[in-house]
Amino acid sequence: MTFVLFSNQRLKILDQKSILRQLKLIIKLMELHDENSFKIRSYQSAVNTIDRGDVSIEGKDLEELQAINGIGKSIAEIIVALAKTGTHPYLEELLAKTPAGILEILEIKGLGPKKVKVLWEELQITSTHELLEACQAGQVAKIKGFGEKTQESIIQAMEFRAANRGKWLFADIENAMQELQKEIEGIEGVEKVVPVGEFARKMEIIETVEWLISTQEPKNVMDRLSKTKGLEKEQKLSSPFKWRGKLLVPEVNLIVHLTSTTDFLTEKMLRTGSKSHLLYPLQENKTLVEVLRQEGPFENEAAVYSHIGLPWIPEELREGFIEYKLAQENKIEQLLSEEDLKGILHNHSTYSDGKHSLKQMAEACRDLGYEYLGISDHSRSAGYAGGLDIERVQKQHDEIDTLNKELAPFKIFKGIESDILTDGSLDYPEEVLLSFDFVVSSVHSGLGMDRKKATARLLKAIENPHTTILGHPTGRLLLRREGYPLDHKAIIDACAKNQVVIEINANPWRLDLDWRWVNYAMEKGVMLSINPDAHEIEGYADMRYGVIVGRKGGLTREMTFNAKGKEELESYFEKRKQKIKKR
Repeated sequence: MTFVLFSNQRLKILDQKSILRQLKLIIKLMELHDENSFKIRSYQSAVNTIDRGDVSIEGKDLEELQAINGIGKSIAEIIVALAKTGTHPYLEELLAKTPAGILEILEIKGLGPKKVKVLWEELQITSTHELLEACQAGQVAKIKGFGEKTQESIIQAMEFRAANRGKWLFADIENAMQELQKEIEGIEGVEKVVPVGEFARKMEIIETVEWLISTQEPKNVMDRLSKTKGLEKEQKLSSPFKWRGKLLVPEVNLIVHLTSTTDFLTEKMLRTGSKSHLLYPLQENKTLVEVLRQEGPFENEAAVYSHIGLPWIPEELREGFIEYKLAQENKIEQLLSEEDLKGILHNHSTYSDGKHSLKQMAEACRDLGYEYLGISDHSRSAGYAGGLDIERVQKQHDEIDTLNKELAPFKIFKGIESDILTDGSLDYPEEVLLSFDFVVSSVHSGLGMDRKKATARLLKAIENPHTTILGHPTGRLLLRREGYPLDHKAIIDACAKNQVVIEINANPWRLDLDWRWVNYAMEKGVMLSINPDAHEIEGYADMRYGVIVGRKGGLTREMTFNAKGKEELESYFEKRKQKIKKR
């Protein structure tokens, strides 16, 4: 990242997210080292202002930063220094007295700076290896304030972290891979280059990104790849037609396959499809592998599939899951596309923990070409996220009424993300729940449930007539935490019985409902809603990842809830409310 500083100390580039990460690290280290509590609060106030408020620190000099409420001179100076150099003497001072292993421990879910300090002081733990050993020996459970449950949670978090080391969310490396493709295309001797493997299939989690290059100069291309800045070759694992190594920033494992122009199409299809896709029995029990190797050459991919009597199957579907059935029934063209979506449901504003105001969220949604926005801020029990008490619900509804007059024909639907409480009930009394157009019911707390308890909790919420949409059903955060275990069939069957829509949460950390359950939901007549769970305007862009997940599971336009137009959705919500009133 390049930072430019003018002579008048005005910043041309200021990466807000990077600076926020560094400021949050400073706060953690200050808490770890028992720095002045007032000073910590001032830093936290500044972070809250930047992180949650309608504030940009990009392009601002020292004076402009100080003019922002909550940012004093010393913090403004640190922001300028971080923008210019990526560090600051105070941060370096804190890092110098912190063992490197402690920084890794601070990243473990459930371990804040205070608990890490106790582990460091009482058990002299300064690395994740030492922490795991202490947990396995039962030493951590004996410390006051920890106990067996905390110890077990630490073990699970560390095991989950270890199992996912080196893996990436597709969304997190997509842009970097696009840049890398341009870099490879510029290498002399490269004719074509395309992603293959799990990245080409847009899998939600990527362990290795594979590329296929067609070239008549494999040795020269291999040498030039090895000399490309930002790439590091693993010599022992590479061969004359296979380059293995990694991209350094971000650190992503890479495999680059080299092939001739003649074999490019065959190799592309063989290296893109999953084993189940390639070995699926087709005409006369032949597999796609046999067709490609024995019955070519083919002009393009469409010609390959046409040869076996099928329409072209998009890359993201080639999982050996339902794609051949969809193709045989001529349903590929019915699959959902981004253009089919008419509105965006499940979004947050500054009424709870969002970064942008209700009006800003609505105008941005409208400007993207959507017909409606569903606002669903957190409910009152979500105190950690500024959940709405009953008085604020009414205030928001009044503002929505005003904005709907101003923004017509665009419409804001009145929603709420109601916490599913531990007993399965929802978070407001009947009369308040009835004031919403729709209710997204989600679990946010008490996540340590077994399959029986989690399923029972969700079933009760689904049976509540006010539940319109079941939000992020498993509560998972990919690569961060496992979701609670569920009887998916029981949950989907209950949604079918109670006419509850299931969310595909499009946030790349969630992608929940998992695409592997989409087809079962559709078979049971359950509609799916692609929701970004956006806490800021930029979050709307995540809708595409929800569409990818839906398509991988075979989701069609017809079965997508927010592919309904505004008037159709208005009618749906009104009929549902009238039905509740007649109970």
